[in-house]
Amino acid sequence: MYLLFVVVVYILFAIYFVDWKNWRSYYPTIQYFIICNLLYNFIFYQHTLWKYRAVTVYWLNHTLIDITFTFIIVPTVIMIYLRYYPAGKKQLAYIAIWAAYFTSIEWLFYKKGLFLYENGWNILWSSIFNIILFIFVSIHYKRPLLALLASGPIVIILLFLFHPTLSELK
Repeated sequence: MYLLFVVVVYILFAIYFVDWKNWRSYYPTIQYFIICNLLYNFIFYQHTLWKYRAVTVYWLNHTLIDITFTFIIVPTVIMIYLRYYPAGKKQLAYIAIWAAYFTSIEWLFYKKGLFLYENGWNILWSSIFNIILFIFVSIHYKRPLLALLASGPIVIILLFLFHPTLSELK
């Protein structure tokens, strides 16, 4: 039920805050996020760092929740985030606010038992990750090649820090 509520909220956000006339300019950055998220889910399939959990609906699992997050919620967030992205010194505060927003939502879901941490991941790592996420979304929007090249080392760092064994990789 909570997932339906969240989807409705983000659809309303999309209706009121997304600049639909310019959706094509956001589309490559949305694809970048989707590819990165699917890559995480593929690489860390047997060694998840976090996962979603539905408490009351037996058929709703991490995969379905993550697909909803990846293809409905985050594209909406990215389009709103990029539409209002400021110039100059306000950028750091803007990134911090969005990262804090994502981290707060995650913390609320964690407290409700709807978000689980595994294999050494925790709210601190999520906070750091959310800062990196919003920085990289900003970079990708302006300089996609730079974001793509810089993403490789981030994946390597995650693999080094949270090291799934070779048998845990597909």
